[in-house]
Amino acid sequence: MGSDDLSKDEIYKVFGLAERLDSNKERLALSENSTVGLYFTEPSTRTRVSFEAAVAQLGGTPIYIDSKSTQVSRGEALSDTARMLSMYCDMIAVRTVEHSDLLEIAHSSRVPVINALTKLEHPTQALADVYTIIKEKGRIDGLRIAFVGDISQNTCNSLMITATKLGANVSLVGPATFKPEPESYAKALSYNSRISITDSLEEGLHDADIIYTDTFVSMGDDAEREVRLRNLHNYQLNAGALRFAPSSARVMHPLPAHRGEEITGDVIDGDQSIVWKQAANKLIIEKALILFLEQSTE
Repeated sequence: MGSDDLSKDEIYKVFGLAERLDSNKERLALSENSTVGLYFTEPSTRTRVSFEAAVAQLGGTPIYIDSKSTQVSRGEALSDTARMLSMYCDMIAVRTVEHSDLLEIAHSSRVPVINALTKLEHPTQALADVYTIIKEKGRIDGLRIAFVGDISQNTCNSLMITATKLGANVSLVGPATFKPEPESYAKALSYNSRISITDSLEEGLHDADIIYTDTFVSMGDDAEREVRLRNLHNYQLNAGALRFAPSSARVMHPLPAHRGEEITGDVIDGDQSIVWKQAANKLIIEKALILFLEQSTE
């Protein structure tokens, strides 16, 4: 399951399941004895814990698979590992750097595969983000989302595609030397041509309903850390930046946050922040997505 794999109607079906889970009025569960494999090659806090909790709370069994302790680390073909895992598990969530590895696993698997983050995409995060926006603002259609900072990274790619598919307008706000990822940008434009790109915080934030930022040093960019921090320094979300935006604008961040780099503590903990609601909704959306995928394969 990637950023563009669900239709608009399917996204709203996932949100409908999330609402049912959120209301606690009924108990939804996976089929008896369901197992979900979590194949992770990269460190994770929120995504790993939320997926493990989601599966357990739905009555299933999560199986965490650290790639470093598998036979892949000794030369087994990734496709062979994926084929084997799909014999033992009813679903697989994958977190890995290279998007091509995710595609290889999905191609070799006989059960649904969820993209739990690659360097190109973070679709489960985008679903949680848009769900949070709808809960906060009452709608997504016609809202303006300003993504500030590194406008070429995975979270931006997935949010841009998912939000425009549901009718949102997107403003990409970052240094002129930063460009959106071409394929993701083209997909988003095909859903909503009202995507603006600017290097001006004032221009990008002046009519924003949602202001979104993420780490300035993404996965795989550690060698460029100092250069990236210098280039993105002026795009920190702080009290001064928020003065360009309406007071009704809400601030989002997928976490982990690097306080004092891309965002300041007073903003992430301030009255306009919905960061912690956003974090809580990761669990709800992952539960809803797992249920949706199980129902879709029955």
